[in-house]
Amino acid sequence: MRPLLCCLGLAALLGPCLACPSACSCSTKKNGRLLAECAYKDLQEVPEGLSSNVTILTLSANRIGWLGQGSFAEVPEVQSLWLGYNQIGVVEPGTFALLVHLKNLDLSHNKIADFPWQDLRNLSGLQILKMNNNRLAGLPWDAFRSLKDLRSLWLNDNELTTLAEGTFDNLPSLSQLQIFNNPFNCSCKVFWLKKWTENTSVSITKGGSTLCVAPGRLKGRAVTDIPDHHCIAPSVQLTYLSNLDNTVMYDGLTLTLHCSVAGSPLPEIRWKIQTSSHRIEINGPNVARDGNVKQSQERFLAFKNGTMAIPNFSKEDEGIYTCLAVNDVGMRDVSVNVALAGSENPAEDLLQDDPQASHLGGRSCYKGDEMDPSGAGEKLVIVYHMPRESKSRAGGVVPQVHLGTLLLALSIVLCC
Repeated sequence: MRPLLCCLGLAALLGPCLACPSACSCSTKKNGRLLAECAYKDLQEVPEGLSSNVTILTLSANRIGWLGQGSFAEVPEVQSLWLGYNQIGVVEPGTFALLVHLKNLDLSHNKIADFPWQDLRNLSGLQILKMNNNRLAGLPWDAFRSLKDLRSLWLNDNELTTLAEGTFDNLPSLSQLQIFNNPFNCSCKVFWLKKWTENTSVSITKGGSTLCVAPGRLKGRAVTDIPDHHCIAPSVQLTYLSNLDNTVMYDGLTLTLHCSVAGSPLPEIRWKIQTSSHRIEINGPNVARDGNVKQSQERFLAFKNGTMAIPNFSKEDEGIYTCLAVNDVGMRDVSVNVALAGSENPAEDLLQDDPQASHLGGRSCYKGDEMDPSGAGEKLVIVYHMPRESKSRAGGVVPQVHLGTLLLALSIVLCC
């Protein structure tokens, strides 16, 4: 009687461990893992009644069309989850977020267009991710950033037209990547991918089938064969311009900076201005062809040709002026720190402050990667002549000043 009671007690203990839906067959592998085999059962949803100890769950080749937050709540210990060859079109946020032990996830051959990429942030132990043969048209650049153990990534046979630079960064274990049979638009937005494939040790399966669909001149060519001259990173040059020598100014002067850019495609020009009281960003020209200016930025005039003009420049406008050149290949910037000073004898005072100042007018390019780490850029001091008779009795300066001396760089050039 006692052996029978022991057996019944043992069965009661093991019963929950071996719980298995009627549509599945469950067994214990030699390595102790519990397998729930539910493939080819014509299932329309994830079955209920799975044991919490299941570590391998096979649901391939069914008719499952939807996955929700609670679909895998019964199997928190699952390590391998096979869902290929279903009809999955909807995956709710949170579906996989709690499966922190997951190492293998197969979602291939489904209808997934939108995926909750944030769910992957908790799956740091994931080693294999198959998303091939779906309808993915795009993915965020940081979709895989938490997957330090990811070894194999399948994204082939989707609808990806581009990939953001950095998509495969921070994947130290990645050894296999499949991205072929996607309709890539080989604009310069994917030029980084060519450079990355040339330098990576990752095996890119069927690289020759990773072809461009657009633009027309590159159609049928491999992404890895985009011509170098087609995409050139920006370069930028910043020049201080003035024709104000020996002129009389009322209410200050007009500061004019000109930003010249080069690259392919031609970079767009943006400005960042940092003064003691303002932080302004101007993303493109704000002066229309008819001369109208956006009211919110009328103090700083940005023209289509790359010129920035600040009428009636005063002490309040002193600060750091940065020109940015941006295209699909990258971004470069160069800055100048502008200050305004008045003096009765500007040449003498300037040389006392900076013995090398008189030579700055001949300085050539100033490389962005060698710039002052403070980010202030080159120092441009505009020193104007302030005659004695222009001083008021209170020691102030009357509005009329003669710009007889604009030292420091009517021709100063900064570039990178």
